[in-house]
Amino acid sequence: MPAASNRLVVALGGNAISAPNRRGTIDEQFAQMRKTARRLCDAIDDGHQLVLTHGNGPQVGNVMRRAEIARTELYPIPLEVCVADTQAGMGYMIAQCLMNELIQRDQPQIASTIVTTVLVDRQDPAFLNPSKSIGLRLSRDVAETHRREDGWQIRQVDADAFRRIVPSPKPHDILEINTIRRMVDTGEQVICCGGGGIPVYLDEVGCYHGAAAVIDKDLTTVLLARELGISTVVLLTGVDYVYLDYNSLTQKALPELTVAEAEHHLAAGQFGDGSMRPKIEAAIDFLKLSREDNPQVIIGDLNKFSEALDGTSGTRITR
Repeated sequence: MPAASNRLVVALGGNAISAPNRRGTIDEQFAQMRKTARRLCDAIDDGHQLVLTHGNGPQVGNVMRRAEIARTELYPIPLEVCVADTQAGMGYMIAQCLMNELIQRDQPQIASTIVTTVLVDRQDPAFLNPSKSIGLRLSRDVAETHRREDGWQIRQVDADAFRRIVPSPKPHDILEINTIRRMVDTGEQVICCGGGGIPVYLDEVGCYHGAAAVIDKDLTTVLLARELGISTVVLLTGVDYVYLDYNSLTQKALPELTVAEAEHHLAAGQFGDGSMRPKIEAAIDFLKLSREDNPQVIIGDLNKFSEALDGTSGTRITR
């Protein structure tokens, strides 16, 4: 069993399962995940134990699209149920690909998926100011129908295109954390908190209810690491470093950052809202609140996972 110091909480970005510029069929997702599994198992070979989280944006969008097409024949699917469905399906896919890769390396192990619920505060200001776009682009007529009949809040994103927007509240507690902790302590590779977790809130008498919201997966990832007492978080994405002036002639890679430097660049507007900004915010949150002695967050390219761990690629953020 790997030592506790070799445990990593690793967040998989969308490109880990849905390759860019593809339809994203189940066969294509499995093919992409088999490639990802090879990268992850290299770290397992090196003695690491992985606690994996993942995004689910494209998958939730497809579930919602199927429900849209079938809306005159079948019942609608609430957003939080979409998150639960994709957590289970994607977790199955990730676990199977990991286990099969480990079998091929003559070190069979069990990888387990936990469908995870995450507590949010019903009074979170995010519920009064929805900001997260979900699902596919809609025509004006379809968007207006959803607004009128389903109570959706809608944002215009182009001259003739609209999208649903939902709240993105902060995660407070991972309800299954004790189960996750027990599994990690037995040495299993664990997949949990997919899509940021299924958002639930407590009512006046202490009962749980699902919320039509999306939790940022990176914020849930760092909360998970804190609760498990794991000092290293790896946020895998499609770029090899955090950059200043990204995609410009003055682009500059940042192999190392402190919290103070990250906050300075964040305030200067260096990181895009839908891309790097949430990762930097999650890293700052983790490093300020972690109880571990030397916590760190590594942001890097999925295809350079091993290099990010050994310090030859990726951005390492420390206190």
